[in-house]
Amino acid sequence: MKRLHLLALGPALLLAACGDSKLSSGDEPANTGTGLVLTSVNAQSAVVIAFNAAMDSADLADVGGAIGVTATAPGSSSKATPRKQLSGFLVSALQQVPFGPDVFPCDVSGSITMSGDLADPFTLTAGDTFNIDAAACDDGLGEVLDGVMSMTVTEFTGDLFLQAYLLGMNASLNGLQVTTATDVVSSTGDTSVVLDTTATPFVSAIVSGASMMTSSNSDSETLSNYRTEQTVDAGQQGIPYTLTSSGTVDSSLLSDTVRYTTPVQFTGFDVDFPSTGELLVSGNNSSVRLVALDNVNVRIDLDNDGNGTVDESIQTTWLALAN
Repeated sequence: MKRLHLLALGPALLLAACGDSKLSSGDEPANTGTGLVLTSVNAQSAVVIAFNAAMDSADLADVGGAIGVTATAPGSSSKATPRKQLSGFLVSALQQVPFGPDVFPCDVSGSITMSGDLADPFTLTAGDTFNIDAAACDDGLGEVLDGVMSMTVTEFTGDLFLQAYLLGMNASLNGLQVTTATDVVSSTGDTSVVLDTTATPFVSAIVSGASMMTSSNSDSETLSNYRTEQTVDAGQQGIPYTLTSSGTVDSSLLSDTVRYTTPVQFTGFDVDFPSTGELLVSGNNSSVRLVALDNVNVRIDLDNDGNGTVDESIQTTWLALAN
């Protein structure tokens, strides 16, 4: 449970997205009579689980690893894509219509099988499909990847070869499994990613979906009706980033579901934790709010009866939440 992400996007980030409306400060979850009753006993756990759920959804932009997307934040538990095999995959795929299945050996053992169907050999078109099947792929990075990712292009404008484009994709994960020395993480579900690199070095991403189920050795969870928006500007000193997110998470570590949103977007720099922003977690006539005081300190405010008044506050740090 304590795997709190660094919300650092970093200078190498080429995720991206735009075109949809941003979450507004009024998009706060209502305190209904359903879900988890939030108390001083479970408030901190609920905040960490919800924050990690938001970051996991952000990591799903990495399903586009084949097109240069590197959305993985340091310290995250994202489902990594072997980028050496996938780098330049779409560009090389444009040489043949349809293409594959082509099998690429991984650095240590296993393989990646790629296939797809393109309408035009010189660009991407709505309806183009790509399939990536990993078979015990070990690149020597401490992770072994198994499972299938399928992607369908929904929109495309720009130039893929110049890495300046607006791209929409629907993706599905079918038992995608990452094995490390200490854990096995498996994911199944759907996601939509809108990528925009037309204003590089400013890039952004929108990730959304109906359901994503994830299990590990220690817990399992289902993220539903989720949406996360990210930006990063590698052209500015310090590399600022932003993030807004909403969704519902059902975790085996909580007795019922919680809903989360970001009434105040998270902002930060480079590989630091957020220095500003708020995450509001709502349950059964109760809520808990995570407030970033700076990139070190946070405050957790509990409203255990849903009347809008803070009943208990906890001063802590980002690192303490992660441990």
